[in-house]
Amino acid sequence: MDHNIILITTIAAGFGLALIFGFIAERLKTPALVGYLLAGIAISPSTPGFVADIGIASQLSEIGVMLLMFGVGLHFSLDDLLSVKRVAVPGAIVQMAVATALGMALASSWEWSTGAGLVLGLSLSCASTVVLLKALESRGVLESMNGRIAVGWLIVEDLVTVLILVLLPSFATMLGGVNETGNPADPLWQTIGVTLLLVSAFIALMLIVGRRVLPWLLWQVARTGSREMFTLAVVAVAICIAYGAAALFNVSFALGAFFAGMVMRESKFSHRAAEESLPLRDAFAVLFFVSVGMLFDPAVLVEEPMRVLAVAAIIIVGKSMAAMLLVLIMRYPLNTSLTVAASLGQIGEFSFILAGLGLSLGLMPAEGMSLVLAGALISIAFNPIAFAAITPFRNLILKHSALARKYENRDDPYAELPMSTERKFLEGQVVLVGYGHVGERIAHALSERNIPYIVAEQNRELVQDLRKQGTNAVSGDATEPSVLIQAHITDAAMLVIATADPVNVRHMIDTARTLNPDIEIVLRTRSEDETKLLRKDNLGTVFFGEEELAKSMTHHILDRFDAKTESQHKNT
Repeated sequence: MDHNIILITTIAAGFGLALIFGFIAERLKTPALVGYLLAGIAISPSTPGFVADIGIASQLSEIGVMLLMFGVGLHFSLDDLLSVKRVAVPGAIVQMAVATALGMALASSWEWSTGAGLVLGLSLSCASTVVLLKALESRGVLESMNGRIAVGWLIVEDLVTVLILVLLPSFATMLGGVNETGNPADPLWQTIGVTLLLVSAFIALMLIVGRRVLPWLLWQVARTGSREMFTLAVVAVAICIAYGAAALFNVSFALGAFFAGMVMRESKFSHRAAEESLPLRDAFAVLFFVSVGMLFDPAVLVEEPMRVLAVAAIIIVGKSMAAMLLVLIMRYPLNTSLTVAASLGQIGEFSFILAGLGLSLGLMPAEGMSLVLAGALISIAFNPIAFAAITPFRNLILKHSALARKYENRDDPYAELPMSTERKFLEGQVVLVGYGHVGERIAHALSERNIPYIVAEQNRELVQDLRKQGTNAVSGDATEPSVLIQAHITDAAMLVIATADPVNVRHMIDTARTLNPDIEIVLRTRSEDETKLLRKDNLGTVFFGEEELAKSMTHHILDRFDAKTESQHKNT
């Protein structure tokens, strides 16, 4: 082969096979990510036939990591995290600690070093944001309370993992590996101190200077009106800051790109930045997963099947059980705990980055990378089954377990209205389900007109805050009759469903009409097809976002033209 076209050949083989295997995976109702990993395996040195250049693929994957982390930063919302902080922060940290301990115990039984066990455990502890978001979106529950908790949990995991990526090289020699230069390490306290100082300097620079300069830069580029320039600016910021962070502050590409995206989010063009960079991010993300697949040795499935099963068991069973128990302990419903458990029962991009770093630092053997990849393939393929099993498993466990029924129906001070609630909030009131961006605006409008209302919200923390502000609110899933009863649905004048949850909205409406046949129902949707079905079934007054936006804009335009026409008539 002509060495001048190695890059082109590697990209062509990676994209071509990723398309084929990804398409097959999607047709089999499996995430396309599995197909991308299989494409990498097909062109790896471990399988017969064409072998792509691993060095080139590795550099392409670094760009993929930068753009992946840039995308995570663009979508990172501190407000979303703070809304579920009391469950997501302690839950994610404890769950990662449990999974890491299980991985270290497993590695110890194989007589691996402490460093190898630590890297293996950490790699198994963090779930894939890409897989989770696609799973929640496909089921229409991304904006639900369960979805927000799962995403918040993953954000905390991402942040902890980024911190680990920064600190792990400093601990490499102490754990039996080598530092990135291969030279004897400085004293540990000095290495950690210098690392934290550089990281702190970089973060301070981004938060103080970057959050002012980057939005301003994006605004200046947007003023040119050139779409190509805007896309170029977004990609250049992501890659240049990631490279600069590594070259000047000894910070990982991942952390640099993450903060570039997070700071870019401060701009009012952040949504456009995310949209414009999405095709390039997706393309290089594919190459990242292909390059990871190239490191996998399929022989491990034959030579070490029990180790593969043990790793998969930690991911699918160990992590999921730990997450489920933690959510139950924090007094959330069984349905929420099962959703979070299913969300975390897989591993992905960060696991590959961690395992790859451990490999480069001499902490983990090559077999460990293959085991992590095997666990990823199995857990990602199993994940859709886990989500589909949530409802039947919940019904089964409630039917046969008195303990589960006890947890589901346990006393919660926020699940009932206080005895001191005024009578006007218990008769002829509005029951407002959901206090997100839409629900909050509706609540403010009702308050301004002195219309009594009660909020029914799954986020227990939010209900607690609303109670402190003097707002009547009950905690729980409004699809459960007990929650609507506590909101006094039987005497309410109107039920307003401000959450876009197509899975449970019908059940909620049926419950409300059973308890109060004369109640008026108002609800929102996110898709045109869903809107048509709900209107056809006469389930209430349905508002579809895009349709209402078009009506409002049309109304404004016609009013302005009517006013202009009337003014012209007066002048004539």
